[in-house]
Amino acid sequence: MKEIELNSLTLEETKDIMLSLGEKAYRGEQLFSSFNRNKELDIEEINILPQKLRKMLIEKGKVRKINILKKFSSNIDDTRKYLFLLEDGNIIESVLMVYPHGNSICISTQVGCRMGCEFCASTKEGRIRNLTTSEMLNQIYLIEKDLDENIDNIVLMGSGEPLDNYENTLKFLNIIHEPKGHNTSYRNITLSTCGIVPKIYDLANENLPITLSISLHSPFDSEREKMMPIAKTYNIEKLLKASKYYEEITNRRVTFEYTLIEGVNDRCEDINELGKLLKDINSHVNLIPLNPIKEYNRERPELSSVEKFKNKLEKRHIKATVRKEKGTDISASCGQLRRDYIERSQ
Repeated sequence: MKEIELNSLTLEETKDIMLSLGEKAYRGEQLFSSFNRNKELDIEEINILPQKLRKMLIEKGKVRKINILKKFSSNIDDTRKYLFLLEDGNIIESVLMVYPHGNSICISTQVGCRMGCEFCASTKEGRIRNLTTSEMLNQIYLIEKDLDENIDNIVLMGSGEPLDNYENTLKFLNIIHEPKGHNTSYRNITLSTCGIVPKIYDLANENLPITLSISLHSPFDSEREKMMPIAKTYNIEKLLKASKYYEEITNRRVTFEYTLIEGVNDRCEDINELGKLLKDINSHVNLIPLNPIKEYNRERPELSSVEKFKNKLEKRHIKATVRKEKGTDISASCGQLRRDYIERSQ
């Protein structure tokens, strides 16, 4: 038990730990709720547990913590960006966005990313390591404590590829949904992936009613491969087959993320091909004007061109929206703020 990370355990795993220590299972519920409902990470302060048990847990287990390193508030809207310092000195980031329907948080699932998408700042140094389940959970809990407000919607779309950290991500979903913990509805959770096809099938078979958001970015394999190395392994045909399977198993509409890049994927032929590809999938296209980074200095289309692209898709009976940009004055796109902070600190 020495290396077990207590605040990364599911409810059932926490009960099992208590039974292994000769305690009743309900003590596991108490510890689990202390971590995930009360957001208490200091076992000494969990007074509902007997002092002898607290001492035993401290001796035999580990509670992993993260700390808020820095926070930034947008002057444009209510967006807030958080940098977190991990125990090993690595830095991750989260974004809080305020909408009329509630607070949404975009969390990281890895330190860095190895997927190599051309226009993403998160991936430029590669993947350093996976986040543990508790490091994902505590991004939410620390921001809630900082704001003294609840988070209503969770998006796994920060730094990292969630399906490349599959087991920890699955445990995160289990724990954040558990009624004796945070009790977040699966329908309020979105998982974004660049398209690791085998893991999309695995996730579908879990039959969790979360929203799956897939990075498409081009309807042509030749163009998509230039932007996303994963496309060389899983072409669009394989990706859409997996998407269709996910939709049929979970009965959930699939979202396709589509970053619009001037002169690259915003042409009439792109619209026509998207219409053909998506006509038989219950899906929605989320159009994102490119946010240029120095390593990918392409141009973003004018907003009027983005709206025209959207309207032409809708004429082909493809549902589409344009993502509203938030927190542009605090580098709110994935990975930007972390990279900027690290570069300035060196």
